[in-house]
Amino acid sequence: MAVTRTRFAPSPTGYMHIGNLRTALYEYLIARSQGGQFILRIEDTDQERFVEGSMDVIYKTLEMTGISYDEGPGVGGEYGPYIQSERRGIYLEYAKQLVEKKAAYYCFCTKERLESLKTNDGELGASFNYDRHCLTLSQEEIDKNLAEGKPYVIRQLVPREGKTTFHDVVYGDITVDNETLDDQILIKSDGLPTYNFANVVDDHLMKITHVVRGNEYLSSTPKYNILYQAFGWDIPTYVHVPSVMKDAQHKLSKRNGDASFQDLIEKGYLAEAILNYIALLGWSPGGTREFFTLKELEENFTIDGLSKSPSIFDIEKLKWMNAEYIRKATPEDFMAMAKPYITAVVGEDSVLDLNKIAALIQQRTEILTDIPEKIDFFKELPDYDTAIYCHKKMKTDKENSKANLEKIIAFFKENEAELCSKWQSSELYAVLCELAAKCEVKNSQILWPVRTALSGKEVSPGGATELAEILGYNETVRRLEIGLEKLNKELI
Repeated sequence: MAVTRTRFAPSPTGYMHIGNLRTALYEYLIARSQGGQFILRIEDTDQERFVEGSMDVIYKTLEMTGISYDEGPGVGGEYGPYIQSERRGIYLEYAKQLVEKKAAYYCFCTKERLESLKTNDGELGASFNYDRHCLTLSQEEIDKNLAEGKPYVIRQLVPREGKTTFHDVVYGDITVDNETLDDQILIKSDGLPTYNFANVVDDHLMKITHVVRGNEYLSSTPKYNILYQAFGWDIPTYVHVPSVMKDAQHKLSKRNGDASFQDLIEKGYLAEAILNYIALLGWSPGGTREFFTLKELEENFTIDGLSKSPSIFDIEKLKWMNAEYIRKATPEDFMAMAKPYITAVVGEDSVLDLNKIAALIQQRTEILTDIPEKIDFFKELPDYDTAIYCHKKMKTDKENSKANLEKIIAFFKENEAELCSKWQSSELYAVLCELAAKCEVKNSQILWPVRTALSGKEVSPGGATELAEILGYNETVRRLEIGLEKLNKELI
């Protein structure tokens, strides 16, 4: 039995579309789940769409997601090179073989003639199909044109009679009338192959057994099969997957502002969460389980779980999943991912304990870019409105907050030495609750003014004593005094 071999064959066009990444993941999982091999091949024959640096984007994305390839650029392998532009000489020879087999032919039609045909078909409401004008050329005319260096393409000669049937793992058997198929171009006038021809030749030469791609290629597959049959090659197993949709009517599209993998990373999503989420966009593991590491996906993935129904990319669901990944991370792992965001706010040389800040926000963070807004007050107390001291549930208003802040500041200063020796949240909480009892007020009427004075925000990550522990004694007292001064000015 042949070893399962799959390939991810992206075009270097600037970014990693979510649908492309999902295709790479499924091809990787098919190979790994069957003990096979996963190959990376760069399809850069369309030089007009090539974007500088985009090949690095492909490599970086696969590295970040843990999708490792067994053969490909930088790794090598028995069937290289793995960048199509470096295989240029291969395709023309195979196209000429098809010409000899009468399965392809030279076409010397000018752009002007082809545009005229397209215009006429368009006016008639028909899709463009080449009229086979050059199929009638004699061998003498072909040789003369080639000798004169006349520009040409090589077209596939598709049978006009009968039907072509192919089997797809997801969609089953699909049959098309051959008369609906166009004589597609195999070799362009610049000598490079079209995508449709190069991937057939390369898939055969690289012994690819399973071809996974979007269902938009279903209509092209009959022409691929005709090519395989003309060469006498084995046809691979086709796995066409449905589109990833923005909503019920629209596909995800970068040009419409939809996020690529790189965009999501920059917005603070974790690569592991993104990969886990997109695995479920078109594949069901059975049951209700939703969280899988890449290794667990390899162990649980089956082709049978793939769906033919389009999947909606729900950013809120991804955000929820991302938050779960953050919450389940070890403190050390969360610190590693959060540190750049924390230091961007408080500075690399901050005297604050960054680990304590990370611990404070871990369970309150959905995406990493939430972090700066949550902790900016640690760097500098904002100029806040004293209305935030008023909290119905906490039984606080400006007047009792002012009175209680006076008592808290006095207490802190009177007991500075003792407090500084045990300046920890749990100790401070006990001390402030004792002070509340002594003053015959609710705990909240002491704690809320402290939390408000320290953060200057209506909502903060953590309570009064957690913030105080991180800020330290001196900064805590300084901010309490600022709060008291603000309230004094309003209540005079």
